[in-house]
Amino acid sequence: MSTLRLTVGQAVVRFLAAQWTERDGHRMRLFAGCLGIFGHGNVAGLGQALLQDELAGGPERLRYVPARNEQAMVHTAVAYARHKDRLQTWACTASVGPGSTNMLTGAALATVNRIPVLLLPSGTFATRVAGPVLQELEAPYAADVTVNDAFRPLSRFFDRVNRPEQLPAALLNGMRVLTDPAETGAVTIALPQDVQAEAYDWPVELFERRVWRVGRPLPEAADLADAAALIAAARRPFVVAGGGVHYSGAEDALREFCEATGIPAGESQATPRRPRSTRPRAWPGTACSRCGSRSAGRDGKTGPALSLMLTVAHTSRRIDRSYLSYRMHAEGFITWAADPAGVRASFEQSFRERRAALTGRVRASSPPWTTAPPRPCRSYGSGRRCWRSTGGGPGRCWTRAGWLSR
Repeated sequence: MSTLRLTVGQAVVRFLAAQWTERDGHRMRLFAGCLGIFGHGNVAGLGQALLQDELAGGPERLRYVPARNEQAMVHTAVAYARHKDRLQTWACTASVGPGSTNMLTGAALATVNRIPVLLLPSGTFATRVAGPVLQELEAPYAADVTVNDAFRPLSRFFDRVNRPEQLPAALLNGMRVLTDPAETGAVTIALPQDVQAEAYDWPVELFERRVWRVGRPLPEAADLADAAALIAAARRPFVVAGGGVHYSGAEDALREFCEATGIPAGESQATPRRPRSTRPRAWPGTACSRCGSRSAGRDGKTGPALSLMLTVAHTSRRIDRSYLSYRMHAEGFITWAADPAGVRASFEQSFRERRAALTGRVRASSPPWTTAPPRPCRSYGSGRRCWRSTGGGPGRCWTRAGWLSR
């Protein structure tokens, strides 16, 4: 077996430069480069390796971009990965102690939102021949505890490389998680400062180009049938498109679905920005193309209001719990909209225009007890129009105070 003698830092840099992703036949580098702040713990390991890689040049090098704040560089990597549809990201390296812990907030952000980012925090000496060293955590109850253990609950994958032999398994497992659409998040590989500079004979195959295919897991047929039944039974369905629509490249499929069924759609607050040509249409005359967006001002509350009204307040089935809470939140969102009366009027007009088609689909595919069309009535004491629901029973109607008898 052919081997190549490199330090752990050099091996990490060369390995990351050879990782690629592929989806639908399109390939790109998994890592656009490495963001880092060098100091005590990583300047003689990854710092030297990145400098040598920069001086060597060539198409397979890993680009280094200096950062000014560890937390900001992780946030930068997360934002970049979102706009690259999670097919490309950045590696981030920091010095021992506070330099590494400054990346904790970014790790939590990446893991919670399932955004791939590789974190390479530096650690104190694995051999413990010199200690305590600068900015080392001196825990009186355990000698093997470092500040990097704080990354464990915030990472989708965590490993500490105490010996060079452990590096290949750690890197390969990290790449597996980064390229898994369901399991992705922050991947943390802690590198003690003495291990980063330790030389080892690596197999040449470790540094060959490796392509990770990012797939699209298919849903079960039973789950699709259940979803279709719920949509068919809904009187006023509404699609809230999350980031997964963009990450999987399903914009065209969603647009075709909405155009074929007449169901409106809006984007969730966490959805990456895209050109309007790729977005499905929303209710005509409403501002619900981006649901829950605080940046849109008061008009941004229209989306959650219509979403809650469509999915909860106008359901054809009885909801025993949380109904009052959801309905009152919807009313609250509408109240704070820029034009509450206009929002309600636009919603009702859009429904009237599509009422016949929606009712026909419901009657054709729903059980008999869900096909009765709603009947308008007068809410008790409020003078507002509401919709009688089968969940309320005979002689009952819905108001903001709950189900009331008439």
